[in-house]
Amino acid sequence: MARTARKVLLGREIDTMLRRARTTQAEAGKLIGVSQSRIAAAIAGNGNLSAEDLRGLATKLGITDEAYIQILLDLRGDNHRRGFWNSGYRRAYIEELRLLVDLEDVADRLRETGAEIVPGLLQHPNYIRALHEPLQPDSDDPDAVTVEDYVEARTARQQILFKRRPPEFHAILSESCLRRTYGGDAVMLDQITHLIELSQRTNIQIQVMPFTHQAPGAGMEDRYILVRVPSPGAAGDLEMAVVEAQGEIRYIDDKPAVGIRDKIFNRLAMTALGPSDSRQFMEHLARGLRSRPTIHR
Repeated sequence: MARTARKVLLGREIDTMLRRARTTQAEAGKLIGVSQSRIAAAIAGNGNLSAEDLRGLATKLGITDEAYIQILLDLRGDNHRRGFWNSGYRRAYIEELRLLVDLEDVADRLRETGAEIVPGLLQHPNYIRALHEPLQPDSDDPDAVTVEDYVEARTARQQILFKRRPPEFHAILSESCLRRTYGGDAVMLDQITHLIELSQRTNIQIQVMPFTHQAPGAGMEDRYILVRVPSPGAAGDLEMAVVEAQGEIRYIDDKPAVGIRDKIFNRLAMTALGPSDSRQFMEHLARGLRSRPTIHR
């Protein structure tokens, strides 16, 4: 069963209930007549309990607050109908990415570093197209994911930055991802101009780490996103690090591991150019691109 943001949040609430009641997963299973593995799967966000079992567990653990029980039941409701990820542009989201897309939609803060590639939420459509066109396989399959599917999927993700209550988004970009050319000078001018425009939004903060600034130890070479999702219940906000590597996405919610990346990000933010100087840096790069003979506008 696919993990969703709601299932992850519900799992944390169940775990909190058990901890506060000093009840093991095996004991919890016996209380409602299910196996320990069912409880463990629900806590991990990989499974689900029936509404009856969830209410019964809360009641037998001594919880009488009906409002809190309703929060649990609301989290249990799966907001993705069958086939949700397999139709239209959503086919472009690989299975490992789907939880991140879901978490982004309910997050109130996102922090990300970019080294060789501009972070996905900040990418211009032409830049997205340039990234995927060389990888597009030759296929006559009408159901195959196309470059335009990838463009639509990524721009759909980006809409969270423009909704009524958008999350805070803070990106630290290495100079290398601004100078690494994808699609030619015109595409890079579109991308950098897009970054300049986004940096003027109140919920988006972009900092540049120039080559001349010495990064404080490791950090910029890693590709990760720090996600914070507000808790609707008693478990406290969900803090998660999503680490991306070639062909792999890992979701880390271990507090020490997330805490280390949080400290690294904060050190990088102190070392990088401030938001205003970063905007000026990008404007300088844009002027350089406009002066090139390859740009015809």
